This record gives sequence, C-alpha cells and structure tokens, in this order.
Amino acid sequence: MKSFKSKISNILFWSIVSAAFIGPGTVTTATKAGANFQFDLLWALVFSTFACLLLQEASARITIKSGLNLGQAIARQFEGRSSKTLILALIIGAIIIGSAAYEAGNILGSIAGLALVFDIPQQILVFAIGLLAFLALSLKSIELIAKIMGGIVFLMGIAFFTTAIQLKPSFTEILKGSFIPSIPDIPGAGLLVLGIIGTTVVPYDLFLGSGVLDKKQAIRDMRIGVSVAVILGGIISMAIMTVGTIITSDFTYEALAQALTYKIGPYAVYIFGFGMFAAGFSSAITAPLASAITARSLFDKKSSEKWKPKGLYFKLIYLGVLMVGLIFGMAEVKPIPAIIIAQALNGLILPFISVFLIYVINDPVLMGEGNTNNWFSNILMGIVMWVTMIIGIINIIKAIASIIGINIVNNDIILLIVAILTFLISVAVLVLISKYKRKREVYSYFKNLDKKK
Repeated sequence: MKSFKSKISNILFWSIVSAAFIGPGTVTTATKAGANFQFDLLWALVFSTFACLLLQEASARITIKSGLNLGQAIARQFEGRSSKTLILALIIGAIIIGSAAYEAGNILGSIAGLALVFDIPQQILVFAIGLLAFLALSLKSIELIAKIMGGIVFLMGIAFFTTAIQLKPSFTEILKGSFIPSIPDIPGAGLLVLGIIGTTVVPYDLFLGSGVLDKKQAIRDMRIGVSVAVILGGIISMAIMTVGTIITSDFTYEALAQALTYKIGPYAVYIFGFGMFAAGFSSAITAPLASAITARSLFDKKSSEKWKPKGLYFKLIYLGVLMVGLIFGMAEVKPIPAIIIAQALNGLILPFISVFLIYVINDPVLMGEGNTNNWFSNILMGIVMWVTMIIGIINIIKAIASIIGINIVNNDIILLIVAILTFLISVAVLVLISKYKRKREVYSYFKNLDKKK
C-alpha cells in the first residue's frame, strides 16, 4: 500500500508539468485549431506531447545524476568563460519574457472562464485571481503547490475528457490528423501550429520540473511520473481540440459555450467555464514560480538568503511576472489574440533553450559515465529543435512580409529553403555537441585516472 501511495504521489507531483502547459493557451489554441481546421492540426499536439516528454525527461535526468537543476547545470558549463554573463542573461531574459507573456494569457483566460458563469466586473475578477495566486505562491512548500496544481489539472481533465467522449468524434479523422502532418495554406495556420507547440512544450517548464525535483528520486520513478503526467496532459489537450471541432462559426469562448450547450446540455457552460478558470489559475501560479526558480538557479552562487523561496530576489521575480498578467487583465485586452501570440512566442524560444539542454545532457563530466544521451536520443532532440525552428522562422518571415506589405507568392519554395537551412543548422549543432562530448569523455577518463592514483 505504501508503494502504491508513493507512486500516486510521484505522478501527482509531476502533474505540475501538466499544470504548467495546460493553461488557457492550450484551451484557446487547441479549440481554435479544432474550430478552424477540425483534426488537421492534431499532429502538432502529438508531436509536441512527444517533444515535451523527451525534453522533460532529459531535464529531470540532469538533476538526478548531477545534483544540479537545469539552470545550475547550464551555469556550470560556462564557469570561468567571458561569455557566461551574456549567455545566462539571454536565457533568463527569454524565460522571463516567455513567462510574462504566458502569464498575461493565464490571467485573461481564467477571467474569460469565470465570465461565462458569473456576471462580475472584470477588474474584480482580476484582483481576486491575483490575490489567490499570490497566496498560493506564498506557501512554504513548493511541493505542496505542485500537488495542489496536480489536483486542479486532474479535475479539469475529467471535465474536458468527458465532454469530448460525449461528442463521439470520428476515430478515422482522429488517426488521420494525428499522423499526417499538414499546415493549411490559410492565414494564421502556421502561427496556430507554433502556438500549439509553444503551449505544450513550455520552455520554462523544463526549469520548473528540474527546480522542484527531489534529487534523490530514482530514474525509473522519475520516468514513470513524467510519462504519465505528460501523456495524460497530451490526451487532455487532444480532448480540448475535439471539443473545438463542434464550433461552426468564428471561434469565441461564448461560441464554444453555446455549441457545447447545444450538443450536451445546459451544464456544459459550467464545465467549460470551470475548466478555463482551472487551466488559467494553475498556470498563473506555475509561470511566476518557474521564472523565480530559473533566475535563482542561474544566478545564486552562495545560497544567498535573498534567493531562497522567501527571499527578496525570489519574490521580486515571481511578483514581477504576476504583475504583468494582472496589468493585461486590468487593461481588458482581448484574450484570444493575446493568448495565441504568447504561445507562439514561447514556441520561438523553445529551439534556443533546446540547444543548451542538449549541450548539458551530453557532458559526461557533469552527468557521469553512462548517463549522457545516446546517439538516438540526440537525433530525436535534434528533430524537435529542427521542426520548431522551421515553424518559428516561417512565421517570422510571414510577419515581416505582412508588416512591409509584401505578398508571398510561393510558400512551398520558402518552406523548402527554410527547412534545408534549419536542417543544416541542426546537424551542425549535433556535430559540435558530439565533438564536445568526445572531448569531455577524454577529460573524464584522465580525471578518473588521477583519482585512482
């Protein structure tokens, strides 16, 4: 019985990963994808769920084998180098910007969910959500926060999954959409794909899971916990996309609520409203927390009191990110475009963070002999980096073309050029990391010989 409870506790703990990526961004991007393209973009969810599992396992393995969280491990790699400050500043800048953008979507999304059920002024809802998030972040135990978020995600998942089953979707269409990649040649489709990836493989999630992990946890237990949490999160996301397919008009939260009411009854609006609020509130806690943990791991050299969970610097980081979300909420920014742009921004940051993750996981001195990635795992991580670079660069090109008024005539040629260039970049990164790994293996060998003498 104790062993069973331990396993459940482990899975519930790792549900903080699901809580971080199943936010209003997932609800918005997945339902909009379902509404606009039915199951055609389901492959993006399948890919991003696999990518999340791959990268999250690597991040957790670094912590268990090295005793350092991901931020500390990256900082260790650049110890003594003149580029260290610049590299760490770029990483924390990317994470905080991504988290702040994400937080804006979290607050706006949770408000939109409550607004479907309660007729309360938006400013009051913003204040209430901000206060609740602040109180949750003030709890003494980070693990307690993780378990609370796991419980919220579990309840939200039941709501969406039950709704999706009652809609009786076509199994054939689901299979086709899951395994045949395509990006419809329609404005906004590419941005939506990047948003789906950015809201599932959340860059700050890699630092969050690593930062709150018990360093004594066994690799096997970690892999079970991560696998169950991420796969369940992916299934919930797919259920959300399925719910979105019933919308026949332009996507709005009200249109989705009305469609659900028509299909499964008047209680559906309460399910969706609760799900949206739960998704937003859980992520409204994890985004600021992840930013503070990342900053602490990168810049705290001497376990300063100011960087501890109750310390000044730690609080300033998470309060800053939380305030960004509250400001957007008070300004009554339209939630749907803001959320999609925030998720796309996180999708752009992902390849950048992936490079450092691959770099660290292949250091035998840090990881110990036999704990680094094998060649197959490196290829898989390289594919994740390549695909996200392709989609990200294509969206940047389209955005620039739109701003300066250029009409892109042949998307296929541009896609081919970008795919080739990013493939060469990805291969170059893997080759450089392979050379670095061999160099470190030699260093590790002679270092062990000296210890034996």
